[in-house]
Amino acid sequence: MVRQLSNTLSLIIFYRLPVAALCIFIFWQSSYPGIISEPLFPHDDKVMHFAIYALLAFLVARAVKKEKLSWSPMKIKIITILFVAGFGLSDEIHQAFIPERYASAWDFLADCAGSVAGCLFYLNFADEKLFHLKKHLKYTKDKL
Repeated sequence: MVRQLSNTLSLIIFYRLPVAALCIFIFWQSSYPGIISEPLFPHDDKVMHFAIYALLAFLVARAVKKEKLSWSPMKIKIITILFVAGFGLSDEIHQAFIPERYASAWDFLADCAGSVAGCLFYLNFADEKLFHLKKHLKYTKDKL
């Protein structure tokens, strides 16, 4: 019973909480009127959308893979991309109601591209690297 509670708490803290925290941060940030400033480079806002939604997809794929061990990689990809893209769409709709902000199809497209990139990066590269790193650290620890 205690072990199951510990596993559930670990799942919440290390896998679900980062997803929830990033979703709250995105919603909070998009609740304020836009800052009028010179862009660092053309379309820098699209790069920021891509990066933050790639990070969100990375975290969602990581959480789903940990919690749904029996799911196929394809199912994890579909669920992750749909969730993150849906969240991006809801964020764009939300911004349409904020003074001095607007909904943008181009921002949503950047959100979708980021969701695909973050999910694929986690499932195709990061997950394998993390697995091998954990295995190596365990082997090194056992050797000592």
